[in-house]
Amino acid sequence: MDRTQRLDKYLSGMGICSRRNVEQFLKGQNLSVNGRRVVEPGTRVNVKTATITLNGTLFKKPKLVYYMLNKPADVISTASDEFGRKNVVSLVPSKQRIFPVGRLDKDTTGLIILTNDGELTNLLTHPRHEVHKTYLLTTGGRINERQLERLQTGVELEDGLTAPAGVRVLRQEGKTSIIQMAIHEGRNRQIRRMCEAVKLHLIALERIKFGPITLGDLKEGRYRELTDKEVSMLRKAAVKK
Repeated sequence: MDRTQRLDKYLSGMGICSRRNVEQFLKGQNLSVNGRRVVEPGTRVNVKTATITLNGTLFKKPKLVYYMLNKPADVISTASDEFGRKNVVSLVPSKQRIFPVGRLDKDTTGLIILTNDGELTNLLTHPRHEVHKTYLLTTGGRINERQLERLQTGVELEDGLTAPAGVRVLRQEGKTSIIQMAIHEGRNRQIRRMCEAVKLHLIALERIKFGPITLGDLKEGRYRELTDKEVSMLRKAAVKK
């Protein structure tokens, strides 16, 4: 069995940095494998026997942690922000360096997962695994059959046709509609753009489910650790295809 692994995959899996940022990380840090400094993300390391030091200190595998947060509005889905805006990581105190799994735009509320498990993050966010995310939409006016059909079958956006979505109307109250939508793509502001394309006025957007994990009664702005069972469910959802 091959026990070697690309360094970028290894570091992201340990929650040190994301795979897309590993090259920049290696340039800014002194990371050595078996006494030799490494700067190439594709360098293969033996994950069982390699001695890895970071800035002269023996690298210790961090404890993997998993949280779910009910993100409020006006909070951005990043680990840090150059403008000093409140971000999701600041709402979840952790001894480990954590980062969000995917993103919710600033105005969207609801379920977001934070972890330092880079391997699981890659599995959950890679398009080919088609992990569904479910949202509640509050819209102005009553959705008509044509709008519903377009959302369900695919909407043409500037970056291409969206994949079919699971959409159903939960209730219509006066001048508003409450709609549930499940998508597996992760395009920027996708649901908002889909609603704009079909001329549906979106008032509020909340994510209530990520794969098999549901928001439940977790209050806005609060967080909790995921259970071992929930983490296992996420892994199974990501590798089932």
